[in-house]
Amino acid sequence: MEKEAAPYRQIVAQFEKSYGRLPDIVVAAPGRVNLIGEHTDYNEGYVLPVAIDRHILIAAGPRKGRKVSLRALNLGEEDAFSLDEIDRGERGWSNYGRGVAWEMERAGHRLQGMEAVIWGDLPMKAGLGSSAALEVAIAYSFHLLSDLEIEPLQLALLCQRAENGFVGVQCGLMDQITSALGEEDHALLIDCHSLDRQLIPVPPEVDIVIADTGRRRGLLDSQYNLRRQECLEGARLLGVPSLCSLSPKELAERRSDLPPTIYRRVRHAVTENQRTLEAAGALRGNLEAFGRLMYDSHHSLRQDYEVSCPELNILVEAARKVSGVYGSRLTGAGFGGCTISLVAREAVPEFQARVAKEYEKATAKKPPIYVCRPAQGVREVSRCR
Repeated sequence: MEKEAAPYRQIVAQFEKSYGRLPDIVVAAPGRVNLIGEHTDYNEGYVLPVAIDRHILIAAGPRKGRKVSLRALNLGEEDAFSLDEIDRGERGWSNYGRGVAWEMERAGHRLQGMEAVIWGDLPMKAGLGSSAALEVAIAYSFHLLSDLEIEPLQLALLCQRAENGFVGVQCGLMDQITSALGEEDHALLIDCHSLDRQLIPVPPEVDIVIADTGRRRGLLDSQYNLRRQECLEGARLLGVPSLCSLSPKELAERRSDLPPTIYRRVRHAVTENQRTLEAAGALRGNLEAFGRLMYDSHHSLRQDYEVSCPELNILVEAARKVSGVYGSRLTGAGFGGCTISLVAREAVPEFQARVAKEYEKATAKKPPIYVCRPAQGVREVSRCR
């Protein structure tokens, strides 16, 4: 998106209306969608996400002293806190900003007070990394206004620690890395053990199409943390440092060491890790194979990991019937949220029409459908002063 586009003009105008002056900076942090590799990040495996061209925008400026004021335009809410005494706030969204400030200060970064206006075209609680994008956008705003020297990977690590330690969600690092380090027209193959990354080109003839169930879930309210505990228990019983250090063959040989439910959780993590490595190769030139791996991933998430829901299954099956769709699967933690489909560009209009029609027939709800391309990671969009 260009700097003079309507969202940028509007957020600058809202900052001026709120604080009586122009902001110093406007920052954009993208959401993310995971092509494949679900629930492997916290098991130290591989993931294959892309940053998408939907963002959290922040217009920000410094203020004297150590107070931070945040205004969330989408929600019509605001929050203020002191950097000298950061406690949890009453509003859930504000704790992401408080947590980022708390973690940055704890890491030894002296922060400048800040006034900020926040707006986004990224759906919340849809499995598209909205919380990570918010964290990264706030952290990058502090980074610029406080004149800090923080590498993008370190910024992502600070944001993850804030979500783990302050917000209380034991998320992996994929969302924050992707929002901070995404590259236009590329997916990121991330080794969540070593944090090594490879850029994988996304072919120009396909689009990434996200269909939103409209069913919302908060990670703290879902079984996300339970699934993570089940994986830790599986690793403990098998005596391995992480589940994704196992191969599918090694797991099969040790099936009797695990209770049935734990075995299914472990089998998903191990086979999903293998699928992700195969998919990274297939994306370079075998889209049919890539699509098959997407469908296999959804089946595993539905049967072994049990994080799908009827709405997600309806969308995947509707996508399967459309010519030009290579593959489809749920994306994100599950329990609601979105599906992702890899679709030949010329087939996108038919996908939008047919999938929306089938979903509305089954649920009486029309699903929002977003057509995306891989985008650049967090960046300073404009400097107003």
